[in-house]
Amino acid sequence: SKIMQDKALNHPKISFEWSTEISEIRDVEAGKVTSVTLRRIDSGLSKVLPVDGVFVAIGHNPNTSLFAGQLALDEQNYIRTKNGSLTSRPGVFACGDVQDPVYRQAVTAAGSGCMAAIDAERYLESLPTPGNVKPGEE
Repeated sequence: SKIMQDKALNHPKISFEWSTEISEIRDVEAGKVTSVTLRRIDSGLSKVLPVDGVFVAIGHNPNTSLFAGQLALDEQNYIRTKNGSLTSRPGVFACGDVQDPVYRQAVTAAGSGCMAAIDAERYLESLPTPGNVKPGEE
């Protein structure tokens, strides 16, 4: 949340390493973390940082580039949905973090996955198939 983000950014004992990846977490085999090796993405320079723990933030941007031009996306590249998980293309359903810019939690993603499964099942049941002709369609 924005409130927790502001608290963390202003906390004197929390530091953020932007544009950086962890290339090594040290002493995990011993059952503890003593330091990490950080590598700057822009310069490739590395440094060792002594730490007691590691918290990793991932996936703050939806990975939807493969759907550009195929599904309606919003300004932040989240897949637009309506009435649950329905997208701009019939038979294509979206759920979880690719369509939820608000909650972005595993539990809500799991719930929306269940919704998408039900929507997909209903969609498939609505399609006419040989041997499954609806009344009035004979």
